[in-house]
Amino acid sequence: MEKLIPFTINDLAKITNHRSGEIKFGEKMITIPKGEDPIAFLQTTEAKYVLLGIPEDIGIRANFGRPGAASAWDTAIKNIANIQHNRFCKGSQLIVLGQVNVSEEMKEVEHLNFHDIDDRSKLSQLVEKIDKDVSHIIFNIIKSGKTPIIIGGGHNNSYGNIKGTALAKGKPVNAINFDAHSDFRILEGRHSGNGFSYAYEEGFLKKYFIFGLHENYTSKSVLDMIKKTEDRVRYNTYDSLAIRKEKDFNQEMVNALEFIKTDFFGIEIDLDAIPNIASSAMTLSGFSVEQLRQFISFFGKNKNAAYIHICEGAPELGEEKNTHLIGKLIGYLVTDFIKANNNNI
Repeated sequence: MEKLIPFTINDLAKITNHRSGEIKFGEKMITIPKGEDPIAFLQTTEAKYVLLGIPEDIGIRANFGRPGAASAWDTAIKNIANIQHNRFCKGSQLIVLGQVNVSEEMKEVEHLNFHDIDDRSKLSQLVEKIDKDVSHIIFNIIKSGKTPIIIGGGHNNSYGNIKGTALAKGKPVNAINFDAHSDFRILEGRHSGNGFSYAYEEGFLKKYFIFGLHENYTSKSVLDMIKKTEDRVRYNTYDSLAIRKEKDFNQEMVNALEFIKTDFFGIEIDLDAIPNIASSAMTLSGFSVEQLRQFISFFGKNKNAAYIHICEGAPELGEEKNTHLIGKLIGYLVTDFIKANNNNI
């Protein structure tokens, strides 16, 4: 995995705040020993969950979004390292693998403008390059018998997550996406708005459920495309659930699980579905943090949950005094998933 920057024991020590009488995740989480092959290490380590960071926002830029998601991994891992290790959740269940090396690609996009047709093509090419790296790493994690917990990046990375999982499992997989947007747009070159449609078109994604679409921000063409594929792609809307109360949140989770649970599935979480969370497409109206946590707990406990990806959070777009809160939120979501998945059914 040449495009991986391993997270070292020294990296972990620097971000763990030691306190007398307490044990933090950072004191118990596992890192790849220096000089050891990451794949071989994953195959021989008992810990089940693997933390992987994707510090990029190129796919978001390519989709007219606001950059900033590249900083989510750094903020999140600092928070996760300082969660209490106790009987409810143990840091020793986590291997901190590291982050995808996207430094060259991030340098290349600094002066690119999506409104320029040539720059747009370059952005899409860079997203495709990252797709290959992400899918390769996810493939190796899952092939090692582990469950990836992927943090950061944009929803362009759903493609690599799904492809890597499908290749490791030897068949197409399903996905559930907690999101204000479908990210099922036309195949116009890769960006954060068409990760799922590319995965679907190329045969890696079998069934896809979008949970909580915002009616104001879903185009007629996307709705028409979903209607044509409704045996494999379904959705509900935030408006029907939370505003008009036509559908019940808990029952809709049951319905969505019935749709996807027959095969391995990925849990995709877009933080722009939560109000006032700094993200590429920030919203004022959306589900609560508690509902998101319930959602992750509900789907995470199913035995076919293959990975979770938490993306689009952009700490650097928020107020400076509150940037740590996105990392804290991601920490809650990570532990909610582990707690549920440890008792899967």
